Amino acid sequence: AFSLLASSKTRGAFDLEQEPMALRERYGLPDRTDRSRGARNFGGLPHLGQSLLLTRRLIEAGVQFVTVCAGRRRDSAWDGHRRHFPILRKSLLPYFDRGFSAFLEDLSDRGLLDETLVLWVGEFGHTPKFNARAGRDHWGHCFSIALAGGGVQGGVVHGESDDRAAYPVSGRVEPRDLMATVFHCLGYSPDTELHDTSGRPLPISRGRVIEQIL
Repeated sequence: AFSLLASSKTRGAFDLEQEPMALRERYGLPDRTDRSRGARNFGGLPHLGQSLLLTRRLIEAGVQFVTVCAGRRRDSAWDGHRRHFPILRKSLLPYFDRGFSAFLEDLSDRGLLDETLVLWVGEFGHTPKFNARAGRDHWGHCFSIALAGGGVQGGVVHGESDDRAAYPVSGRVEPRDLMATVFHCLGYSPDTELHDTSGRPLPISRGRVIEQIL
């Protein structure tokens, strides 16, 4: 692990200053440095664009699995328990729209998108009704994810909720179906079996591939 972190190839991948300034600005440079408690209302995700640029550089360097996290604080996470829409408008969506679109364009321009599966996903949705703090709480019945590259069709919308975004009415997909699709895109049949130390066969997935998006 130390040799991996200390290698010149790793250091090179993390050196964002090797990128043209115009591209760094396209992803979105941090536009604020005050991350104190008093700046929490709408501090947002000023680091997200450069984190996505780093992701592209890591992929180019041969890293096969990269996770990008938004943040833990109330104004930098999607867990909108209070002032849901103002935080989306001022803190989250502007950085996301800019950084994520730049990331997909950059991967495509470099010929990396077709061989890179991109997932933008959380672990639950938000309640259809607002709470007393103008926020939305945890809701596992219906939520959205986005996939790109790696064999996924662009511009395809699969599934539909009711008019309150509370429950799916068509194209219902379960988490296990998402994982089956991921394994399919990586070249593994969802019913592929692994064996534990006792020799017991375990399927890598118990879901179905979402054929409609491929």
